[in-house]
Amino acid sequence: MIGAIITILGGLLAASGFIIKKRPDAKQMIDKLAPYQGWIGVTMFLWGIKEIFSVLTSMTLLSVAPLRWIFWTLSGVSDLLVGFLLGFGLITHYALSKNEQAKQKGAEIREKLVGIQAPLGLVTIVLGVIYLVMVLL
Repeated sequence: MIGAIITILGGLLAASGFIIKKRPDAKQMIDKLAPYQGWIGVTMFLWGIKEIFSVLTSMTLLSVAPLRWIFWTLSGVSDLLVGFLLGFGLITHYALSKNEQAKQKGAEIREKLVGIQAPLGLVTIVLGVIYLVMVLL
């Protein structure tokens, strides 16, 4: 359940520009989340790595429950990408700061992903809500 909530919060932060444009009253709520953006991002990034590893080691689920496996895969990829975008500052500071080449490569990847941040954030919100519903049922 915590994973679903973090996924939803990360999606809100990633799509914040789009959400605020459509609903200006949402700015106050998003502003309350903004100070935690980096930590939410790092948590999502690590959660995404864990989910993708779990998906890859559970390939047999694909033949038994293909929709669940596809959902799990999409959720892991979206958590990984949104987490990377939101937590880039902290990831760079703590993991890549000693290696200039890795830092530069990370910045290049981030630049490629920034253009899809808002749509990816919206997809992540939807996946987080579905994930929450699945946990509660």
